[in-house]
Amino acid sequence: MIFSVLAFSMMNAVVKYVSTFNVYQIVFFRSIGTLIITFPLALKTKSSFFGIKKKLLIVRGIAGVISLTCFFESLNYLSIGTAVSLRYTSPIFAAILAFLILKEKIKLLQWVFFFLAFIGVIIIKGFGLDISSFGLLLIFISAFFHGFVFMLIRKIGSDENPIVIINYFMIMAFLFGGIMCFNTWKNPTLTEWFLLLSLGFFGYIGQLYMTKAFQVDETSIVAPLQYLEVFFTIIIGAFWFGEMYNGYTLLGISLIIFGLIYNIYLKNKSSKKI
Repeated sequence: MIFSVLAFSMMNAVVKYVSTFNVYQIVFFRSIGTLIITFPLALKTKSSFFGIKKKLLIVRGIAGVISLTCFFESLNYLSIGTAVSLRYTSPIFAAILAFLILKEKIKLLQWVFFFLAFIGVIIIKGFGLDISSFGLLLIFISAFFHGFVFMLIRKIGSDENPIVIINYFMIMAFLFGGIMCFNTWKNPTLTEWFLLLSLGFFGYIGQLYMTKAFQVDETSIVAPLQYLEVFFTIIIGAFWFGEMYNGYTLLGISLIIFGLIYNIYLKNKSSKKI
C-alpha cells in the first residue's frame, strides 16, 4: 500500500509540475501512459475486450474522465495536499449513492463520522490559507464522480476483468483528452515527454499495488493506509512547490481523514458480523 500511495503522490506532483500544459493534454498523456501497459495485458489475458456490461462500463468510463479532468484542473487553484484531502470525501458520495441506488444501509454512527469529515471541509474553506472557491467546486465535482465510480464498480461486480474496466476508462480519456486538446496542443520538450508519459506509469503502479494490498490483507488494515497519500502529498507540496499549510488547514485535513478512516472501520466491522 505504501508503494501505491507513493506512486499516486508522485503522479499528483508531476501533474502540478506540468500545469503549464492544458488539462486536456495532461489527461491525454495520462491515458497513453497507462494504455501502453494495460492494452498488451488485455491481449495477453485474452479477456473480452469490450466486456459484458457494456453500458455500465461506458458510464464508468465517462464518470472517471470527468473526475480525473476536474481533479487535474483543481491543482491549478489549490495546493496539492488540500486537493488530495478534499478528493478523499468521495467515499461519502459513494456511500450516499449506494444508499439511494443500491439500497445499501448506512448506520447512524457512519453519518456522524461523515458529518465530522464535512466539518473538516468547512474548516479548510473558512480558515485555510486563501482557498479558491472555483478550485473547491472542481474538487467536489471530482469527488462526486469518483464516488459514483466506486458505486458503479460495485454494481458491475466481479463479472468484468479489472483490466477491461481500466481500458474502458483510459480509452475514453484518450479520446476525450485528444479531441479537446487538438486546438491547444503544446509541443513538449524531451523532459516533458518523459514527465507526461510517467503519469500513466505512476497511475498504473498505484492501482496495481493497491489491488495487491487488498488481495493479501484485510480491508480494515489496508484501506486506512490510502490516506498516507495525503501525508506524502503535503510533504511533496511543501518541499517541492513551497506550499504553505496553516494550523486550521491541517486540522481540517485531520478531521476528514479521521472521519473517513473510522467509517471504513465501522463498515468492515459490520460486514464481518454478517
